Amino acid sequence: MKDFKKYYIISASPEEVYLALTIPTTIQLWSGDHAEMSTEPGSDFSLWDGSIVGKNLEFEENRKIVQQWYFGDQPDTSIVTIKLHPHAQGTSVELKHINIPDQDFDDIVDGWNTVYFGSLQEFYQED
Repeated sequence: MKDFKKYYIISASPEEVYLALTIPTTIQLWSGDHAEMSTEPGSDFSLWDGSIVGKNLEFEENRKIVQQWYFGDQPDTSIVTIKLHPHAQGTSVELKHINIPDQDFDDIVDGWNTVYFGSLQEFYQED
């Protein structure tokens, strides 16, 4: 099992980024795929037409999202924590993803950098 931590800068306010990560129609706008999401702790979520699935654990509006991501029958829970911090250029997103299965680590890191936060950065990029 491996852990991954990284900061991303998004050219939008923490409030806008929070909505982009928690409202299904907004997720679909920047991801291009169907999303199921709720801000109700204990609710299931599905992103990228089911490529990412898990359970929502905790929310602090405009500040923090905590989720459990499912990777089959792994013994340790894989937890994603996203914290949003105001930044001069918009929002500094602090990502921490723990207990990533070794065989999935490279794909997950690439997904965070290019597909997940890469797409969100492009969505808010100024023309």
